[in-house]
Amino acid sequence: MNTSDNQAMEPVEKVRHILALSGGKDSSALAVYMLGKVPDVEYAFCDTEKELDETYEYLIRLETFLGKKITFLKYSDGYGFDEVLQMKNGFLPSPESRWCTEYLKLKPYEDYIGNDPVVSYVGIRADEMQRTGYVSSKSNIKTVFPFIENNVRHDDVVRILDEAGLGLPKYYEWRSRSGCYFCFYQQKREWVGLLENHPDLYKKAMEYEKFNVLTGERYTWLQGESLEEFAHPERIQQVKENYAKRAQQFKFKSHALLRDTFEPLDDDEIYGLCTICHL
Repeated sequence: MNTSDNQAMEPVEKVRHILALSGGKDSSALAVYMLGKVPDVEYAFCDTEKELDETYEYLIRLETFLGKKITFLKYSDGYGFDEVLQMKNGFLPSPESRWCTEYLKLKPYEDYIGNDPVVSYVGIRADEMQRTGYVSSKSNIKTVFPFIENNVRHDDVVRILDEAGLGLPKYYEWRSRSGCYFCFYQQKREWVGLLENHPDLYKKAMEYEKFNVLTGERYTWLQGESLEEFAHPERIQQVKENYAKRAQQFKFKSHALLRDTFEPLDDDEIYGLCTICHL
């Protein structure tokens, strides 16, 4: 038998097809959209243990619709946010130090993939091509964007979820995206939404904040103010008024949160997105 015959008999390594879910509308719609198009798709969710209850509830509904279990991934030995925070000596994540994305989203996902050849499906839409989503530098991972390839846009995503009987996750009534309930990338109007819809979680978010009496340094989710200061009625009213003015400028309707925007709706807003949290 010659060398070419030996090569021909070598088994072909199976390619895994993986879709990372965020609990948001786009990745969920992509899972519905791809159903039946690609065999043996694996569904994975990187769990920080600090997601909204609405997110977990929606994932259960999606799992039922797909008829396949969603694998929940965690860092290292099953670590959630609190364990990693302890590793970081209580240093809260921030736009300048996004260890939450690194340790609780990217590392668990790439560990799950390992060295297998993988096609990773990402739910970036055709009308938001300025976003990059999760693209790995590992050579064994090929990232594809079915919505971009097939010109699927925001209204299409909503229609896909409605026709599946899933609709949008309930948090879209007051929040524009998925992610931890204390995400530092939340817009101020979303912090107001957390306070009004989940006062218990708002209180828990407050408890993470710290003040160093020796250095005067503050560790807060919002830059320049603590959540306790932010919760004052006068401040909440100010945020609502600022949002209303900006919403008018953008000609948004009452449920503007359902529309994706990449501009801050408060003048003092810092806005950003993590690559894998908010699809």
